[in-house]
Amino acid sequence: MTAMITNVLPDGVRLAVSPLSWVNDVLDDLGRDTPLEICLDDAAAVGYQGIELGRKFPRDASILTPLLNERNLALASGWYSGELATRSVADEMDAVASHAGLLHDMGSDVLVYGEVAMMAPGAPLDTPMSRRVIMPPEDISSYAARLSEFAKRLHEKYGLKFAYHHHLMMVAETFDEISAIFDRTGPGVGLLLDTGHALSGGFDYGKLIERFGDRINHIHLKDVRMPVLANIRNGDLSFNEGVRAGMFTVPGDGNVDFGAVISLVRDNGYKGWVVVEAEQDPAKAPPRPAVTRAFLHIYDLLAA
Repeated sequence: MTAMITNVLPDGVRLAVSPLSWVNDVLDDLGRDTPLEICLDDAAAVGYQGIELGRKFPRDASILTPLLNERNLALASGWYSGELATRSVADEMDAVASHAGLLHDMGSDVLVYGEVAMMAPGAPLDTPMSRRVIMPPEDISSYAARLSEFAKRLHEKYGLKFAYHHHLMMVAETFDEISAIFDRTGPGVGLLLDTGHALSGGFDYGKLIERFGDRINHIHLKDVRMPVLANIRNGDLSFNEGVRAGMFTVPGDGNVDFGAVISLVRDNGYKGWVVVEAEQDPAKAPPRPAVTRAFLHIYDLLAA
């Protein structure tokens, strides 16, 4: 079905899938026994053009390249757990070297940055979501300056674009928090638009397109089951409990309206990867049927 999706994707846009539907990166039991080859075979068979990194992927380009090439898959990107909220740009450049080097060697052009330094102590994703750590307002400007410098150096050294991932339980969860950071960063700091994290964070992702559309350089299409999210919020449960309960799902299975992001991709000049993503329990949501439904849903939206 790869040819099918290329018929409706604008020039410069490609469709990828996250391996999180098969193997969770945080919850070890979700997909523990699933071989990487199953994930790659499924992604290719459905028709996706690329895939993001996951915990079962080899971190050696000489090993990973043939695994992807034989399935006609590209490496779209990969999550990097950054700590610029608390450490220097120089230290971050040292920490990112292996990951950025792999992305560069694999021909990727964007690095997904998630801020993990300022989170609840212990196991933050097992902490009730009401106990999220908030960055003090007086720290935002210096944090934004470090992000700007890091993005500049990342591009200079590795040729990678920087994509900041707004995310539940991290320092940029709400629209106001994202805006406060991006109003202070340079243009080299790109934004990863995640439809599911926006809705779960309490705002319409369309506001990010309106305000920072020219900064969006990577897209995650995630859906949300709002009744499940409401139960998690009302019960003051954790992010991981939400994942296990089915808070997130693939596009078309939840309550996200994808109209604005489809318009951005189809009509407003977006260039880059569009990635289907959903943290789910693969035992409850068999991966290949789920990502097939998502593929067909995105096709229908683009073709409409």
